Amino acid sequence: MAAQFGRRLRRGATTTAVAAVAVAALAASQGPGAVLASDGGGAGGDQSAAGSTPSDDSPATGNSPYYTDLPPLVSPNKPGTSTNLPITGSAQSGIPASVLGAYKKAERSLADTDAACRLPWQLLAAIGKVESGQARGGRVDANGTTFSPILGPVLNGQGFAMIKDTDNGAYDGDSTHDRAVGPMQFIPSTWATWGQDGNGDGRKDPNNIYDAALAAGHYLCAGSRDLTVAADLDRAVLSYNHSNEYLRTVRSWFDYYKRGTHEVPDGSGAVPPPLDGGTDPSRNPVTSPSPTPPASPKPKPDPKPDPKPSKPGGGSTSPKPTPEPTPAQTLGAVENAGTGKLTATAGDAFAERIKVRAKNKSGGPLAKVSITFTIAGDTDTRFEGGKSAVTLATGADGTVTAPVLQAGEKTGRFTVRAIATGRSLPAVAYTATVTARQADAIARTDDKALTAAPGAEFADTVAVKATYRGAVASGVAVTATMITDGDAPVENDKGPYFKDADGNTVRTLTDLKTGADGTLTLPKIYADDTTGTYRLRLTTEGGATVVIELDVEAPAA
Repeated sequence: MAAQFGRRLRRGATTTAVAAVAVAALAASQGPGAVLASDGGGAGGDQSAAGSTPSDDSPATGNSPYYTDLPPLVSPNKPGTSTNLPITGSAQSGIPASVLGAYKKAERSLADTDAACRLPWQLLAAIGKVESGQARGGRVDANGTTFSPILGPVLNGQGFAMIKDTDNGAYDGDSTHDRAVGPMQFIPSTWATWGQDGNGDGRKDPNNIYDAALAAGHYLCAGSRDLTVAADLDRAVLSYNHSNEYLRTVRSWFDYYKRGTHEVPDGSGAVPPPLDGGTDPSRNPVTSPSPTPPASPKPKPDPKPDPKPSKPGGGSTSPKPTPEPTPAQTLGAVENAGTGKLTATAGDAFAERIKVRAKNKSGGPLAKVSITFTIAGDTDTRFEGGKSAVTLATGADGTVTAPVLQAGEKTGRFTVRAIATGRSLPAVAYTATVTARQADAIARTDDKALTAAPGAEFADTVAVKATYRGAVASGVAVTATMITDGDAPVENDKGPYFKDADGNTVRTLTDLKTGADGTLTLPKIYADDTTGTYRLRLTTEGGATVVIELDVEAPAA
């Protein structure tokens, strides 16, 4: 980039004075078009500028490191120019479709719920670029969730901030310290307060770009900010990460995206180096800002670009050699840890809980492994709390137990998968079954004689109550059938009958269910012209049966 800037400056500036001004402007703003409302010149300035912070009074990212790359200089040819200036940065200006859609959807949502904030989607795009490289170039699924979690370095005080675990590893897989999570790099404690459901799936997932973008929008708009006011915009960005260098970097991308962007397919965006928990050389490993370099009076001609990004405060960016993990430290497999049969009646909690074990390469237990449990298939069964996916970390014995499964109303089989989060190891699959509610007894609620004249309707209705082991059996399926006499009764083709919605004669009713109190009242019953005593059989799911007599007789003379 430095060589590009040098060439442009020589072509566009006519005097050394102009060149010096241009270089000074770039050094001060860290990017084209960035105008800061105020610059405290250090950590103290950051804190004062971020005075109007959200209620948790801590930066959204925990001041975790961020990508320090700046946007390329774009000098489009204009009518009447005497030189042909190159246009650069088309790849950088492309934003993956789902990511761009999430930013614009968040802007629309905030326009409805907090119109006074005037959130521009380009600000979300700038933060998303700096925090995760637009979700790693748009590596998201159809719902906007990253294919693997995006995790920042462990915030253990070793080169970064010290933030002890606040979520028991639920979001970041670390039950000792926190890590920034997702495309917008929220620390778990901030996500717990500001998390949003941006795609309407009933979940608040920091690794979902729609959820994360909407949460970032709410966070930036906190404190009655108007983001069209420069001072409010600066405070909002600084509340995200307390660093003036961070502010300048975000501001430069914000101005860059305001000058124009275009949509690219998901997964085809510019991909930053992987976030590997702190050894990524493209991340800034310093929690306090370094001083702004002084402006140079003259531009250096065509300096060669440094293949490695510079480290604020000077020094080599080459990471220290990391010792190879031993077999006892390396995840080798994830296996079933003795989970029993997974069966529950509709509406009930599963008695058995899913348990997995993480093993190292030597076959021993491995602690602090992030495991994601996901419910798949056509089912409304959910984990406790209404979640279809949860992430937990293994304990000292290498095992972790999923939350209780709560059966829904849909019966049948479904699958629960347990997988090591962000790893390529095979998943452990469990088959679970939801059975229909049952009753082991059913009886009439009264003993009135049921009588009707030929061609008339029965004056009294039939009401029954189902129980299971003496308790009320609600929601139990019941079938009612007019049957013949004999040892092997079948549906009768004469005698009393029901009517369907179209008024047609039917002698079997299905899809009946007992109410919350276990009772069921049948629709009206009609008599045909044949006199005699007939039988109505009611059968429940579970095999309970009751037979009721119906008399059709001519009225007395």
